[in-house]
Amino acid sequence: MRALSDYKAVITAGGIGTRLLPFSKEIPKEMFPIFSPSENGSMSLKPLAQAIFEQLYAVGLRNFYFVVGRGKRAIEDHFSPDPRFLRYLESKGKLPSSLSEFYEKLRSSNLVFLNQPEPLGFGDAVLMGRSVIDGDFMVLAGDTLVLSNGNCHFPRLAKAHERFEASATILLQKVPNPTQYGVVEGTETEEGILRIKHVVEKPEIPRSNWAIMPVYIFKSDIFEALSKTAPGKNGELQLTDAIQKLVEMGESVIGVELKTDELRLDLGTPETIIEALKLSMNGGDTKLKLEPADPFENKSFTSPIQVEDLEASELTPLVSSPRKKDP
Repeated sequence: MRALSDYKAVITAGGIGTRLLPFSKEIPKEMFPIFSPSENGSMSLKPLAQAIFEQLYAVGLRNFYFVVGRGKRAIEDHFSPDPRFLRYLESKGKLPSSLSEFYEKLRSSNLVFLNQPEPLGFGDAVLMGRSVIDGDFMVLAGDTLVLSNGNCHFPRLAKAHERFEASATILLQKVPNPTQYGVVEGTETEEGILRIKHVVEKPEIPRSNWAIMPVYIFKSDIFEALSKTAPGKNGELQLTDAIQKLVEMGESVIGVELKTDELRLDLGTPETIIEALKLSMNGGDTKLKLEPADPFENKSFTSPIQVEDLEASELTPLVSSPRKKDP
């Protein structure tokens, strides 16, 4: 099997984040915070984009392409080591090991920032890599983090990609209400593996419960498919439409199911941000997971959450002792 270090990674961070306005106008949603354990076991608060980068780094990837747009300078700044700032913190005795470790990872990686002048869709963001990427590569959306034991969803995806000689391999999850996702149909060839025959973006009437999680591996022919794909839903170039074109071209498109003890954290809406922080603070404990399709369905927030309304255990990020829900 090809080593994961042979893959390049495209992390898309060019979207406006309209569901998070006005806060996301100047602060990219990919820089929103997530709790993450450091290498020494302590819990730290990291931007989501950093957590994604460090996951990929941990499984061996060293070549990263960030697709950014207007107002995303904060991402470039964060991923640029600042020795002067480190020296200042060290002089004050306040240098966190997580920051120095992050900078060491950056220094041993190759990072390229690709500017997406207009937010023309997920597919357009991926197409930005056409001139600089050859061979097979991973794509991850910068507003979603998948948690698995030892980041094993990456090698599992890569193994299926090579085994089935796929042009596209996609992480999937069955959800109760997939209308807000890309949805696939296909034949389950074995447990956890789907040979995909149809892909559609956010269908009003889904024909399956297989939702796309934004973690992919592609061969370079996805660029040809994207270049031949017209703008779709919302007038944007949809990656799902290009994947459907691969299917129509007779290429192998494979889905790999997210396991029941693996978790997707989505920072795309105010409601899912609350849930993502809660889950990450408790170490991604799946016992605390709500329905993945719409975790706050039929719930309303009529007044701000007050600190005194929260239990003490909700304010203490103890991975070893997550708060249990009442039966």
